[in-house]
Amino acid sequence: MTTATAPNAPKPTPTKPWAISWRCKHSWKRASKNTAWCLLGCSIGDMGTIWAFSQYAPDAPLALVMVLAIINGILTSIALETYIMSRQMALTLAFKTAVGMSLISMISMEIAMNLVDFWLVGGARLVWWVIPLMLLAGFVTPLPYNYWRLKALGKACH
Repeated sequence: MTTATAPNAPKPTPTKPWAISWRCKHSWKRASKNTAWCLLGCSIGDMGTIWAFSQYAPDAPLALVMVLAIINGILTSIALETYIMSRQMALTLAFKTAVGMSLISMISMEIAMNLVDFWLVGGARLVWWVIPLMLLAGFVTPLPYNYWRLKALGKACH
């Protein structure tokens, strides 16, 4: 995530998580919007990879499928964010901004989604009833971090 403040505005100093206000509705709304866009990008790559392996290589090792799903989820999230931001800024700057987004947020989102799939289905398989639960876990897991990052550091992805 990159700084989303005015050029001359003073940069917020990092604070301890408990030192910020956790009751700002505006910041929760913005963090939720940013998290939802990230979830869309991550879920395309993640679920697409799981689906492809279930169709074309169902005997592939679980660890391989999960690792590739996480990597592809991060890559599609970066691609989607680059596309969205390229409508507001130069393509190279949009790409640099997307790559500079919080990997902690994306990785935690990906791990949460894959753990839910593994725990409920027993492997890397997409079943219709598990998808909403995967998406919910993928949204809720990084949301507090994204809120804190926005409030404490003044950083957001768009």
